[in-house]
Amino acid sequence: MEKLQPKLRFPEFEGDWDRKILGDIFNISSAARVHKNEWAESGVTFFRSSDVVSHFKGNTNTKAYISFELYNTLSDKIGRVKKDDILITGGGSIGIPFLVKNNDPLYFKDADLLWIKNRDQFNGFFLYSFFLTKSFQDYLNSISHVGTIAHYTINQVKNTPFTYPTLPEQTKIASFLITVDEKIAGLKKQLTLLERYKKGVMQKIFSQELRFKEENGNDFPDWEEKKLGEIGDFQTSSIDKLSSPNEEEVFLVNYMNVYRHERINNETKKSLQKVTAKSSQILSCNLLKGDILFTPSSETPSDIGHSVVIFEDLKQTVYSYHLMRYRPKIKIDILYSHYFCNVPKVLKQISQLATGSTRFTISVKAFSSIIINLPTLSEQQKIATFLSSIDEKIEKCQGQIKAMENWKKGLLQQMFV
Repeated sequence: MEKLQPKLRFPEFEGDWDRKILGDIFNISSAARVHKNEWAESGVTFFRSSDVVSHFKGNTNTKAYISFELYNTLSDKIGRVKKDDILITGGGSIGIPFLVKNNDPLYFKDADLLWIKNRDQFNGFFLYSFFLTKSFQDYLNSISHVGTIAHYTINQVKNTPFTYPTLPEQTKIASFLITVDEKIAGLKKQLTLLERYKKGVMQKIFSQELRFKEENGNDFPDWEEKKLGEIGDFQTSSIDKLSSPNEEEVFLVNYMNVYRHERINNETKKSLQKVTAKSSQILSCNLLKGDILFTPSSETPSDIGHSVVIFEDLKQTVYSYHLMRYRPKIKIDILYSHYFCNVPKVLKQISQLATGSTRFTISVKAFSSIIINLPTLSEQQKIATFLSSIDEKIEKCQGQIKAMENWKKGLLQQMFV
């Protein structure tokens, strides 16, 4: 007989957990229909699946409301959502939970969300955490069709297997997981502050409100105004994702590699897509130390101009036709080149020069006309060293967040059955 006990357990608890289906324990229902023309400018918060997903990801979403009068009418029919109840997405992104944290008036969209009415003998955060576990994800996968599921229905929620301990053990597990979440939230707050500080200090540096000094304490020379085309050359590519016989195999840097600001070097290039290219293409689209790759197109003008700097010569590596390479003709500090095109003055020009209707693009000629203010090499190095130190702190914080989230994922797998 299967033992219903978690791998990781607090020492004061023992014995098997109970296993039932959610429908045998909880009242599970949807809501009465609310039409969009019944939404209000203010009043009672009206939750949709997008609100739950945004909240789960730590983002904000444009709130919707219904009037108190409509809320009272509907709630008199189906009851009122209360503290420790669970709303779970039944459409769109399936099976994402939201824990109701107070008794403030709240209503929700029918079909999009399903309502699990909690009972006194169940800890709300324990129940919420169950929906984050591998066992729940395995259940979702078991009822999916070809890897996807269009809806998580009331019947499927009711038939979801749920294994649980006594209320005191639930509360102990919940308290521990809340502490872990608080540590993750603290790290995320720290990351936000660091990113905000970097953005503010970059604005001051590149507007020259904040200047560095030479080693002897003297001011650096004035910055020079240059067009990108004066100090470097842009090059497009004709290399696609296809492979053809009688061509050389190469690693291909794609649009998303640059859009995600990935590190691209001789070690990480091994994970890039392999394609083939002609010798002439490999020669004209090669990547050398100091090159900058740009995304020259996007669905919105403001999203053009993502970039990565190539920090070492890359053998047998090229870039796709969705990208543009910039190769400086003058000496630019390589760390500084990581920053000087990611400032409001440059990004604003890129956005203004982009053309298109459904997808916007900036041409080589337009990119070459963009004006930058360039400090001396010595001041570039000072700026780059300062900003890199902030980036190191940001990366360290991001690493700590990822490690904590992975640790929590492991805890959920071991502390639940």
